[in-house]
Amino acid sequence: MSRRVFITGITGFAGTHLVKELRLRGVEASGTAYPEKPGEWNASPEERVFVQDIIDDKGLSALIAQARPDWVFHLAAVSNVRHSWEKRRETLETNLTGTLNLFEAVRKHVPEARVLYVSSSDVYGILSPLSKALSEEDAVEPVNPYAFTKIGGEILSRFYARIEGLDLVIARPFPHTGPGQSPDFVCSDWASQIAQIEKRRKEPVIKVGNLDAERDFLDVRDVVKAYILLMEKGERGEIYNICSGNAVSLKEVLDILLSFSGESIGIEVDPGKMRKIDIPFLAGDNRKIRRRTSWQPNISISRSLEDLIQYWRNCLS
Repeated sequence: MSRRVFITGITGFAGTHLVKELRLRGVEASGTAYPEKPGEWNASPEERVFVQDIIDDKGLSALIAQARPDWVFHLAAVSNVRHSWEKRRETLETNLTGTLNLFEAVRKHVPEARVLYVSSSDVYGILSPLSKALSEEDAVEPVNPYAFTKIGGEILSRFYARIEGLDLVIARPFPHTGPGQSPDFVCSDWASQIAQIEKRRKEPVIKVGNLDAERDFLDVRDVVKAYILLMEKGERGEIYNICSGNAVSLKEVLDILLSFSGESIGIEVDPGKMRKIDIPFLAGDNRKIRRRTSWQPNISISRSLEDLIQYWRNCLS
């Protein structure tokens, strides 16, 4: 696969795994990181990382003009729901204005490039009936600033695909986890706490939020494979759920993580970890992406969580 690939948010959680998957296919990518420093990513002259805020339209446009990519994966975003409440303006500017800046840069410099816009299953919000696996045809009811910006990005994507003729595909990934995830997200938060307890760096109590919520969890390594398949086979302007079709409660997730440790660990509810508005059930219908690309998830939630807790053990060793 000989393509020039550009990734916004290349040093983020999904971005790092996407780079690894592309390398396996003989492809090196360049991209943006902000505010992270490039660090280890300057592995070769072909694989370059630029510290670039996507809010800076001129700087981003210059990078796209220089890189002249065939494929653009748009991963950069304020992606934590709690942070989106606390930093509403930053979330809107990064996720909406930054997306507009990218699409304009592509339109001006590489209008033939294929672009993957990464949205989120959070756009569905709280729909009735609560136990329904959601499809791309279902309504969207965003209940937090992050989800609102992702709906805005989807509208921008379809506008640029339909009116400006850009080759855009929209991915709606459901929650995903795995090694390398920030502790700002629930699975990694708990795995990090357990690893700290095992190292005697923390009292043997895990602080949690709402354990009743149910989520359709995937492994990030399966998700980035779906991203690549959508670039290869997705239909322009179309939306594709990336999901397993099965939801598990956060209580089940916590029990799995605790089963990997021999420590006696207590559970304490922390009001600070409660969301302002929480989605009680979130599972997706993945028939559309399976029909189009034959993608399916292969990594179990148990393996994903085991790899995650081992990642944190290694970080603390």
